Amino acid sequence: MFNKLALTTILAAPGVTAFTPAHSTSSRTTGTSLRSTVDPTVITKKEYQDICGVSFDDSNLAARLQKTSYLYPKHVEVIEDFAPMVDEMVDTILLETGDKAWQPQDYLPDLATDDYIDQIKDLREAAAGVPDDVFVVLVGDMVTEEALPTYQTLLNTFEGCDDPIGTTDSPWARWSRGWTSEENRHGDLLNKYLYLSGKTDMRSIEVTIQHLITSGFNPGARKDPYRGFLYTSFQERATKISHGNVGKLAKEYGAKDLQKICAKIAGDEGRHEKAYQAFSTEILKRDPDGLLMEFGDMMRGQIVMPAELMTDGKDAKLYENFSEVAQRLEVYTAIDYADIIEHLVNHWKIGELTGLSPEAEKEQEFICRL
Repeated sequence: MFNKLALTTILAAPGVTAFTPAHSTSSRTTGTSLRSTVDPTVITKKEYQDICGVSFDDSNLAARLQKTSYLYPKHVEVIEDFAPMVDEMVDTILLETGDKAWQPQDYLPDLATDDYIDQIKDLREAAAGVPDDVFVVLVGDMVTEEALPTYQTLLNTFEGCDDPIGTTDSPWARWSRGWTSEENRHGDLLNKYLYLSGKTDMRSIEVTIQHLITSGFNPGARKDPYRGFLYTSFQERATKISHGNVGKLAKEYGAKDLQKICAKIAGDEGRHEKAYQAFSTEILKRDPDGLLMEFGDMMRGQIVMPAELMTDGKDAKLYENFSEVAQRLEVYTAIDYADIIEHLVNHWKIGELTGLSPEAEKEQEFICRL
């Protein structure tokens, strides 16, 4: 059979013409190239279909290619099954856009008014009373938010959740764009606040943001929507905690405007957290074995933070320094990390799942022991 293999790889040397099907004939007379060909003189169409599982002539070709184009076809089928619920959540979880939505300017001095200088003075006086360490964490949170292009890119790598043309009218694509539009306000608001506060070196911050976006971020999702939603379920809660605790510190030091800013952002993160946790709940209803296998695997590693590659081009330990300050101020700690895992295990009732495969039961036991 192998001497009739349909797909034969040949090295086309100078002056040699490689055979291609009649509908796409081409030749090379110069250079060297690796060519894949089908030679009808050594194989029939029936033999080709038996080997490849699909025919050139068959309308089955498009469907076959679509099914085999995914690394996780079963996972895609599962998330497509609850896409109608996602469609509703676009309207119930995400807020109105435009004039009906809150915007960064709602929480900042209005430079178009006559008293804008007084507004800025008030903001600066309040910011001056906030310790530098709190601003270190605030800057770290802002830089993390400003790397939003990376996060939307990653969201669009989750199979079945992508937006292939940029305006795709599917529930998952609409969710992706709506989530991004809400998240975009966070970095904008914190950036402008820090600029007006006069307490930070904005150019260095901008350099750091550019470095972070350029460096990228690998959450370990591997294009798998199951892993992606497990990660976002964790991360949105972690971000909510961090912003909320910075807001509490701001209030403690008399910076009420900063406290309101952080509380507003934390509120967004809380809504998004509920959505991603709901997505994972729906997956558990349909494929508990599959989600548990991925959940256990992710827990054997560590949930990495989005800004782990943060650098200003000078300090290789910039992220570690930021994390140490956040830990010391109890903005985000190892205890918070453990509490989030416990929250997810309880929220999804992992310990109560039954009818699992032996492999999934082992993952269930492992997860519940964390």
